[in-house]
Amino acid sequence: MSLWEYANPKRFMGWTAPVLPVVFGLAGVCLVVGLVWGFFFTPDDYRQGSTVKIIYLHVPAALMAINAWIMMLVASLIWIVRRHHVSALAAKAAASVGLTMTLIALFTGAIWGQPMWGTYWAWDPRLTSFLILFLFYLGYIALWEAIEDPDTAADLTSVLCMVGSIFAILSRYAVLFWNQGLHQGASLSLDPEENVADVFWLPLVVCIAGFALLFIALVLLRTRTEIRARRIRALEARVRRA
Repeated sequence: MSLWEYANPKRFMGWTAPVLPVVFGLAGVCLVVGLVWGFFFTPDDYRQGSTVKIIYLHVPAALMAINAWIMMLVASLIWIVRRHHVSALAAKAAASVGLTMTLIALFTGAIWGQPMWGTYWAWDPRLTSFLILFLFYLGYIALWEAIEDPDTAADLTSVLCMVGSIFAILSRYAVLFWNQGLHQGASLSLDPEENVADVFWLPLVVCIAGFALLFIALVLLRTRTEIRARRIRALEARVRRA
């Protein structure tokens, strides 16, 4: 059986039904362990004090916000090339989850930035590109809702997704493109001088795993909902024609 057969709507509904509770359960365990470990069993930073612990929400949410858009891009390209309906619905499902992750990242970043920078917001390259990414999420969701024909909506949102991917990349690598800006470098890096200390790194990795698993679970759940909604619309259209 090829990989594409697992993405058939009927097979997708079949294999995701038993997988969903497992993924949600693993996500819950990782989030509880990572957040409790990070917030209550790690020391304050010598410069940032207890505010450094926002890292356990901010960094995972920011990573998922960017990676959600990349996932949408891959799904959109599959739709354009293969006209695979589940891929288009998965991209649509991921958008609202990615939007939520972006909001969490922006909100926690503002809280973290105020005591560090003396302001909740600065037109820093990474912050600005992240805000534009947030606006692309809003535009993507609005475009899906504005177009009645689902295939046309999938086509146009796929094009928008490809354009918005530029800002997803900028959000991730802005500090490498521009030297100026208040935002610090990457919290997770192969460079030991940039990477956070192990006492913060270990619970952070657990939190990132929890956010990633939660993202997967929510996308699967919402994709299942989109498939059901499409089936209902098809049945309603059939009844109207009868």
